[in-house]
Amino acid sequence: MFKEIKILDKLIEPGQSAQILMDIARLNTRSKIEVPIIVERGKQEGPCLLLMGGIHGDEVNGIEIVRQIIASGIHKPDNGTVICIPLLNVFGFLNQTREFPDGRDLNRVFPGSIKGSLASRFAFHVMKEVIPNVDYCIDYHTGGAQRFNYAQLRIDSTDDESLELAKAFGARFVILAKNREKSFRESMVKLGKKVLLFEGGKSLNLNKTVTKIGMQGAINIMHKLGMRDFSAQLEKAKTPIIIKHSTWLRAKHSGMYRCYVRAGQKVEKGIVLGSISDPFGNFEKVFKNRREGYVLNSNQIPLVNQGDALLHIGFK
Repeated sequence: MFKEIKILDKLIEPGQSAQILMDIARLNTRSKIEVPIIVERGKQEGPCLLLMGGIHGDEVNGIEIVRQIIASGIHKPDNGTVICIPLLNVFGFLNQTREFPDGRDLNRVFPGSIKGSLASRFAFHVMKEVIPNVDYCIDYHTGGAQRFNYAQLRIDSTDDESLELAKAFGARFVILAKNREKSFRESMVKLGKKVLLFEGGKSLNLNKTVTKIGMQGAINIMHKLGMRDFSAQLEKAKTPIIIKHSTWLRAKHSGMYRCYVRAGQKVEKGIVLGSISDPFGNFEKVFKNRREGYVLNSNQIPLVNQGDALLHIGFK
């Protein structure tokens, strides 16, 4: 017996395709904001995989990954169902910002409330209308502001199946990260769903390498789950580096920042990571690495304030 796939009262039968417009909220001009949900269902039974981008409206590289997955037909399974939401936070996308119009971070209000803020109500409807169908999810993100994330996956550190899927995905780094309170990932895990949170690139920026890794990851996961035979398109996945702990290095001074390392680089203890100077030639302070690790994220902004996050270093 086939599993029922139903979204917003629309029943998708085996072998069917559908594009459903989720009309949950409006602009203050009363203009509709519709979120397209693209559903492809195979003719045979199988798991349901959600591919989602744009939970933060300015994280356009995640949106681009899901868009290219759809445009190239990767999202069409033989077995099971693939649900694609390329752009969840249309509000933020229109304004080129992370937040909803109410100023809230959508990824900090899940599972939402029917009586809550605009973002909370939106999160509630996503959890009510879409998520009951889902077994697995790849949630595509980027680094915030000018902070560039090397392609990486974040998973629940206690779940063995998620770890096996993360290894199959093919990203160089897998970070065993705690779930953030009221995040989409935390709400999914509480329901027993498996979530791979992909991070790559930076906000308001498209990166071809990051896009390729994100797309290949979706191919690898669909193949791993038996949803479609992608044998001809598989790339041999290297054993990922498992990151068990990480820390942010922050600016001790305000001024002009120069970084001497790159995202993804292994950094030995004692090497100079960067420097900060005033703009007038009076001082320049260098800072060194205190422990061997890997650069997961690098801030690419040239002007920093004391306390700004500069580098995210991960440790095995």
